[in-house]
Order: sequence, then C-alpha cells, then structure tokens
Amino acid sequence: MTIPRLLGSITPAADTATSSGLLVLLPSLGTTTAVWDGVVAEVAHALPTLRILRIDLPGHGASPAAGSPFTIAELAEATLRLVDEAGGGRFHVAGLSLGGAVALELAASHPERLLTMASFCSGSRIGDPAGWAERAAQVRASGTASVVTGSAARWYAPGHLESDPSGPGARGLGTLIDVDDESYALCTDALANFDRTPSLPEIVVPALVVSGEYDLVTTTESMHAFADALPSAYFAEIAGAAHLAPLEKPVASAALLLELIEQHTPTDVRASGMAVRRSVLGDAHVDAATAAVTAETAPFQDFITRYAWGEIWARPELSRRERSIATLASLVTGGHDAEIRMHVRAAIRNGLSRAEIAEVILHTALYAGLPAANAASTVMREVFAESTTPGEPTHG
Repeated sequence: MTIPRLLGSITPAADTATSSGLLVLLPSLGTTTAVWDGVVAEVAHALPTLRILRIDLPGHGASPAAGSPFTIAELAEATLRLVDEAGGGRFHVAGLSLGGAVALELAASHPERLLTMASFCSGSRIGDPAGWAERAAQVRASGTASVVTGSAARWYAPGHLESDPSGPGARGLGTLIDVDDESYALCTDALANFDRTPSLPEIVVPALVVSGEYDLVTTTESMHAFADALPSAYFAEIAGAAHLAPLEKPVASAALLLELIEQHTPTDVRASGMAVRRSVLGDAHVDAATAAVTAETAPFQDFITRYAWGEIWARPELSRRERSIATLASLVTGGHDAEIRMHVRAAIRNGLSRAEIAEVILHTALYAGLPAANAASTVMREVFAESTTPGEPTHG
C-alpha cells in the first residue's frame, strides 16, 4: 500500500476545555484548503469550540508531491494518519468533489472513526475512466495551466467570476497553475478507479449530500440519487452555485454543515441553541440582540435560545431550508413584519434563493390573504435591496 504524505492546517478551538470535537475538511482536485476559507470563518464563529483541520491533496498546497500512484482508499488512510497526529478520536468529515470521495471512503472503510460525513458536489463515482485518462494525459503533456479554462467553466456558476474578478474564485484558478502536474494526474488516475456505488446501502454514518444548482459535473439529479442510496443521508441543493459550492456560497454551505454537526454533537441545550441561532440568523443579529438584553428580557432570551433554537430548530426531522419555508409562511399569516424581515435574511443564509422566498410568499397569499402577503412582499424587497445584513435586536 502506498500512503502519500498529506499536510494541512488546523484552526484550534477557542476554548479547549469545552471542545466539541474535530471537523476535517478535504478539497477538490486542483484546489487547496483555501476553497474552504469562507466556510471555516462561518463555522468557527458559530461553533468556536470545534477544532477544524483542513488537509491538502498530494502536490496541492502544503502537501508534498506524490512519488508514486495511489488510490482513494490510500488517501483515506493518509487522512487518518494526519487526524491521529492532530489528536485522533472520532471526527466529522466534509469533502468537496475528490475530497468527498475520500470522505465517502472513510465512511465505508472506517465508520467507527466518523461522527458524520458531508459530501459536497461529489458522489460514489465521479465521471468515467476515459474522461479521467484524457485529463491525465493532457496535464502530463501540457501542465495544469492547460486545464484552467475548462476548470473555470466547470467550477463556477454563470457570472460568478465576472462579479468578483479578483475574488476567491479567480485566485483559485491561479492556484491551479501551481499544483504539481504529476500529482494532479495521479489524482485523476485515482478517481478513474474509484467506485463505491455497491457499498452505499451499507454505509450508515449520518451523512449530508449537497449539490450546486448549476453543477454540470456532479449534477443535482446524480447527487439526489447518491443521497437516496445512503441509509442515513439527507440531501440539499445550494442555489446559485456550481461545482465549487463551498467557495461560491460559503454561508449556505456552512449553515448546512453546522446543522449536521450540531445534530450529532452531544452538548447542552443552551449552547446548542446559541450555535444554531448564530448559524441561522448570523453573528451581527445575535450580537445586537444580546447587547440589548436587560434584566427584564434576559429570561425570555434564555427561553428562546433553549426552546426555539436548541429544541425546535435543532430537530433533524426538517432541514433548515424547510424550517425557513414553514417559518416564513407562518409569519406572513400572522402579519409579523419585523420577524419576516429577520427570517427573509435567515432563509437566504439557509440556502433559499430570492425566487424561492418570493414563491413562498406568493403561495402563502392563497391561504393567508393578499394584504398580509403584500405587506410581506414589501419587507422582502427591502431586505433584498440591502447591501449589508444589519442585526437589529428583535426577539429572535
């Protein structure tokens, strides 16, 4: 067995005395751990007691170039070695594309080590051997610079690069040029030989499967089928994203990941509730609400943190997207404009598109009445027009 040496970086828990465990993040072919930067920022703020270990693929980022061929199973073993160097134990793992294949391999071959598994824009088999062989030959002949144009088309949703020409997306394409050519080709060889489809019915690790709306590589249809084949998985689609969903939509990606982690991390109800509340509403809103607490309102704030967020919103029976839909419909019916404003923002954080939010209000008009829906539409338009998301201290 050839075990490549992998390296990465770790974000320590803010309070090691109350550590809630370890999250391992694995990137996609041609990217580095930077693809997770936005997600790490969100997760670390919402769950500061969680350690986060990001690992680079062979010849990518911090990891040394590979000296010989390897399999996805061997990448999984290399991941475990680095986890053990970081303290060992059970952990949460999330992977993007090739990283998702490694995460799935860990769930199949080492389920006793995993608390949860999240697969972003990946699958039990990605692409086909002929396509990967062609890509490997191209990179061996002309280097990774020769696949930049094709990667840009696969990685990002229409208009993403144009909207932020010097942002993380463009920087990611620049990083691709620095990837070791032979290591990149060996990664494609490993993907060509990877197929865990027959194993899926036996993989019982709690799992999250996420697709990007515009992903043409691992499509929503294929990811939905992947989730359906896993006994303990639930599926979500991120609106407005393509193949690098965590990079394009870090807030929505982090919200889904936090939901999975929180459901499978033993903790006290208030701490869990505060983590969920921050994940759904955002730090700015929660900080403002907390700053406005008085001696008279403190018991009520504690009540909603424990009960609304720690009990109801944390239940796994509905996803946060679904809870946002139900909440918006209920608030429109009650005419609670301030709460509608807050939960339109929350719905965006939970991955609903503007069109989906508008559709919820339109549908609710049928049952709650036109005046209530019209007022809610006005609030919705105002939120959409905001350049930032301020956190006024409402009771949520």
